[in-house]
Amino acid sequence: MRITALAGGVGGARFLRGLKAQLDVVAPESELTVIANTGDDISLFGLRVCPDIDTLLYTLGGGVNEDQGWGRADESTRVQGELAAYGAVPQWFTLGDLDLGTHIVRSQWLAQGQTASEVTERLATRWGLPDRGIRLLPMTDTPVETHVVLDEGDEQRAVHFQEWWVRLRAEVPASRFVVAGLDRAAAAPGVLDAIRTADVIVLPPSNPVVSIGIILGVPGVRDALRGSTAPVVGVSPLISGRPVRGHADACLSAIGVESSAAAVAGLYADFLDGWLVDPADAGVRVRGVEVATHSAPLLMTDVPTTAAMAAELLALAERVRR
Repeated sequence: MRITALAGGVGGARFLRGLKAQLDVVAPESELTVIANTGDDISLFGLRVCPDIDTLLYTLGGGVNEDQGWGRADESTRVQGELAAYGAVPQWFTLGDLDLGTHIVRSQWLAQGQTASEVTERLATRWGLPDRGIRLLPMTDTPVETHVVLDEGDEQRAVHFQEWWVRLRAEVPASRFVVAGLDRAAAAPGVLDAIRTADVIVLPPSNPVVSIGIILGVPGVRDALRGSTAPVVGVSPLISGRPVRGHADACLSAIGVESSAAAVAGLYADFLDGWLVDPADAGVRVRGVEVATHSAPLLMTDVPTTAAMAAELLALAERVRR
């Protein structure tokens, strides 16, 4: 079975780890292709940082800091402390010493002319993903960055998405999101083919606006999903209108969408076949379209619990298979 997933960072990575654990039991020959959001990439201290790709690498490769959900396990921050002593900025984005190894080698390989796809493949090999039947693809090889326009009295200013998310904690209301570079982006090699040839397409519980939504903005991706004959099934990132993790509600508010499981499904209504929601949202209906819903506990407390959640999603995919 070939499964293709569109994913952001922590929530997507944790769900996909559980999905892989479930597949190892019920369909060990399955192939899992993950199309990763690169819209929140940022350059810091002269290095290219790809937060969602790195979280997927570390989580699926067994090296993530479990308490944080991002970054490396057994990490230290001596280098960042030294940068602070020199007065280097910014200091609101923590780069661990082990994590810096990833950013340094990525930046080196990119400077040598390798594409983001080629670099990601080399990083994924270091983390053993191909040996586990996992292929990790960036959504595009074109550098893309999301910026947030903030209203400040009579003026507006734009900040990088990471500054809004990490330093400001999404507490300053966003007026809109601007994705620099997306207008000239093309899907990375293998992305559209992975969608077209999939047996099941999965939308993990990632941010619908600045993770899944950015991937869908890459030319050709949404059309490929609309044209797919495979079932497209997703997991709600909200429970009773509140994000399980992060600030998805603040992002939805910025684009004028209600913070609810049904409203998020509506963002995917032109291609979505099935929607997994928490029992707290059982019975939700996606207005104006036929989307099958099913309820199951959505808190990913550990890998076995998440694997059980993934099993519910795979069963839903079979139920709605076209």
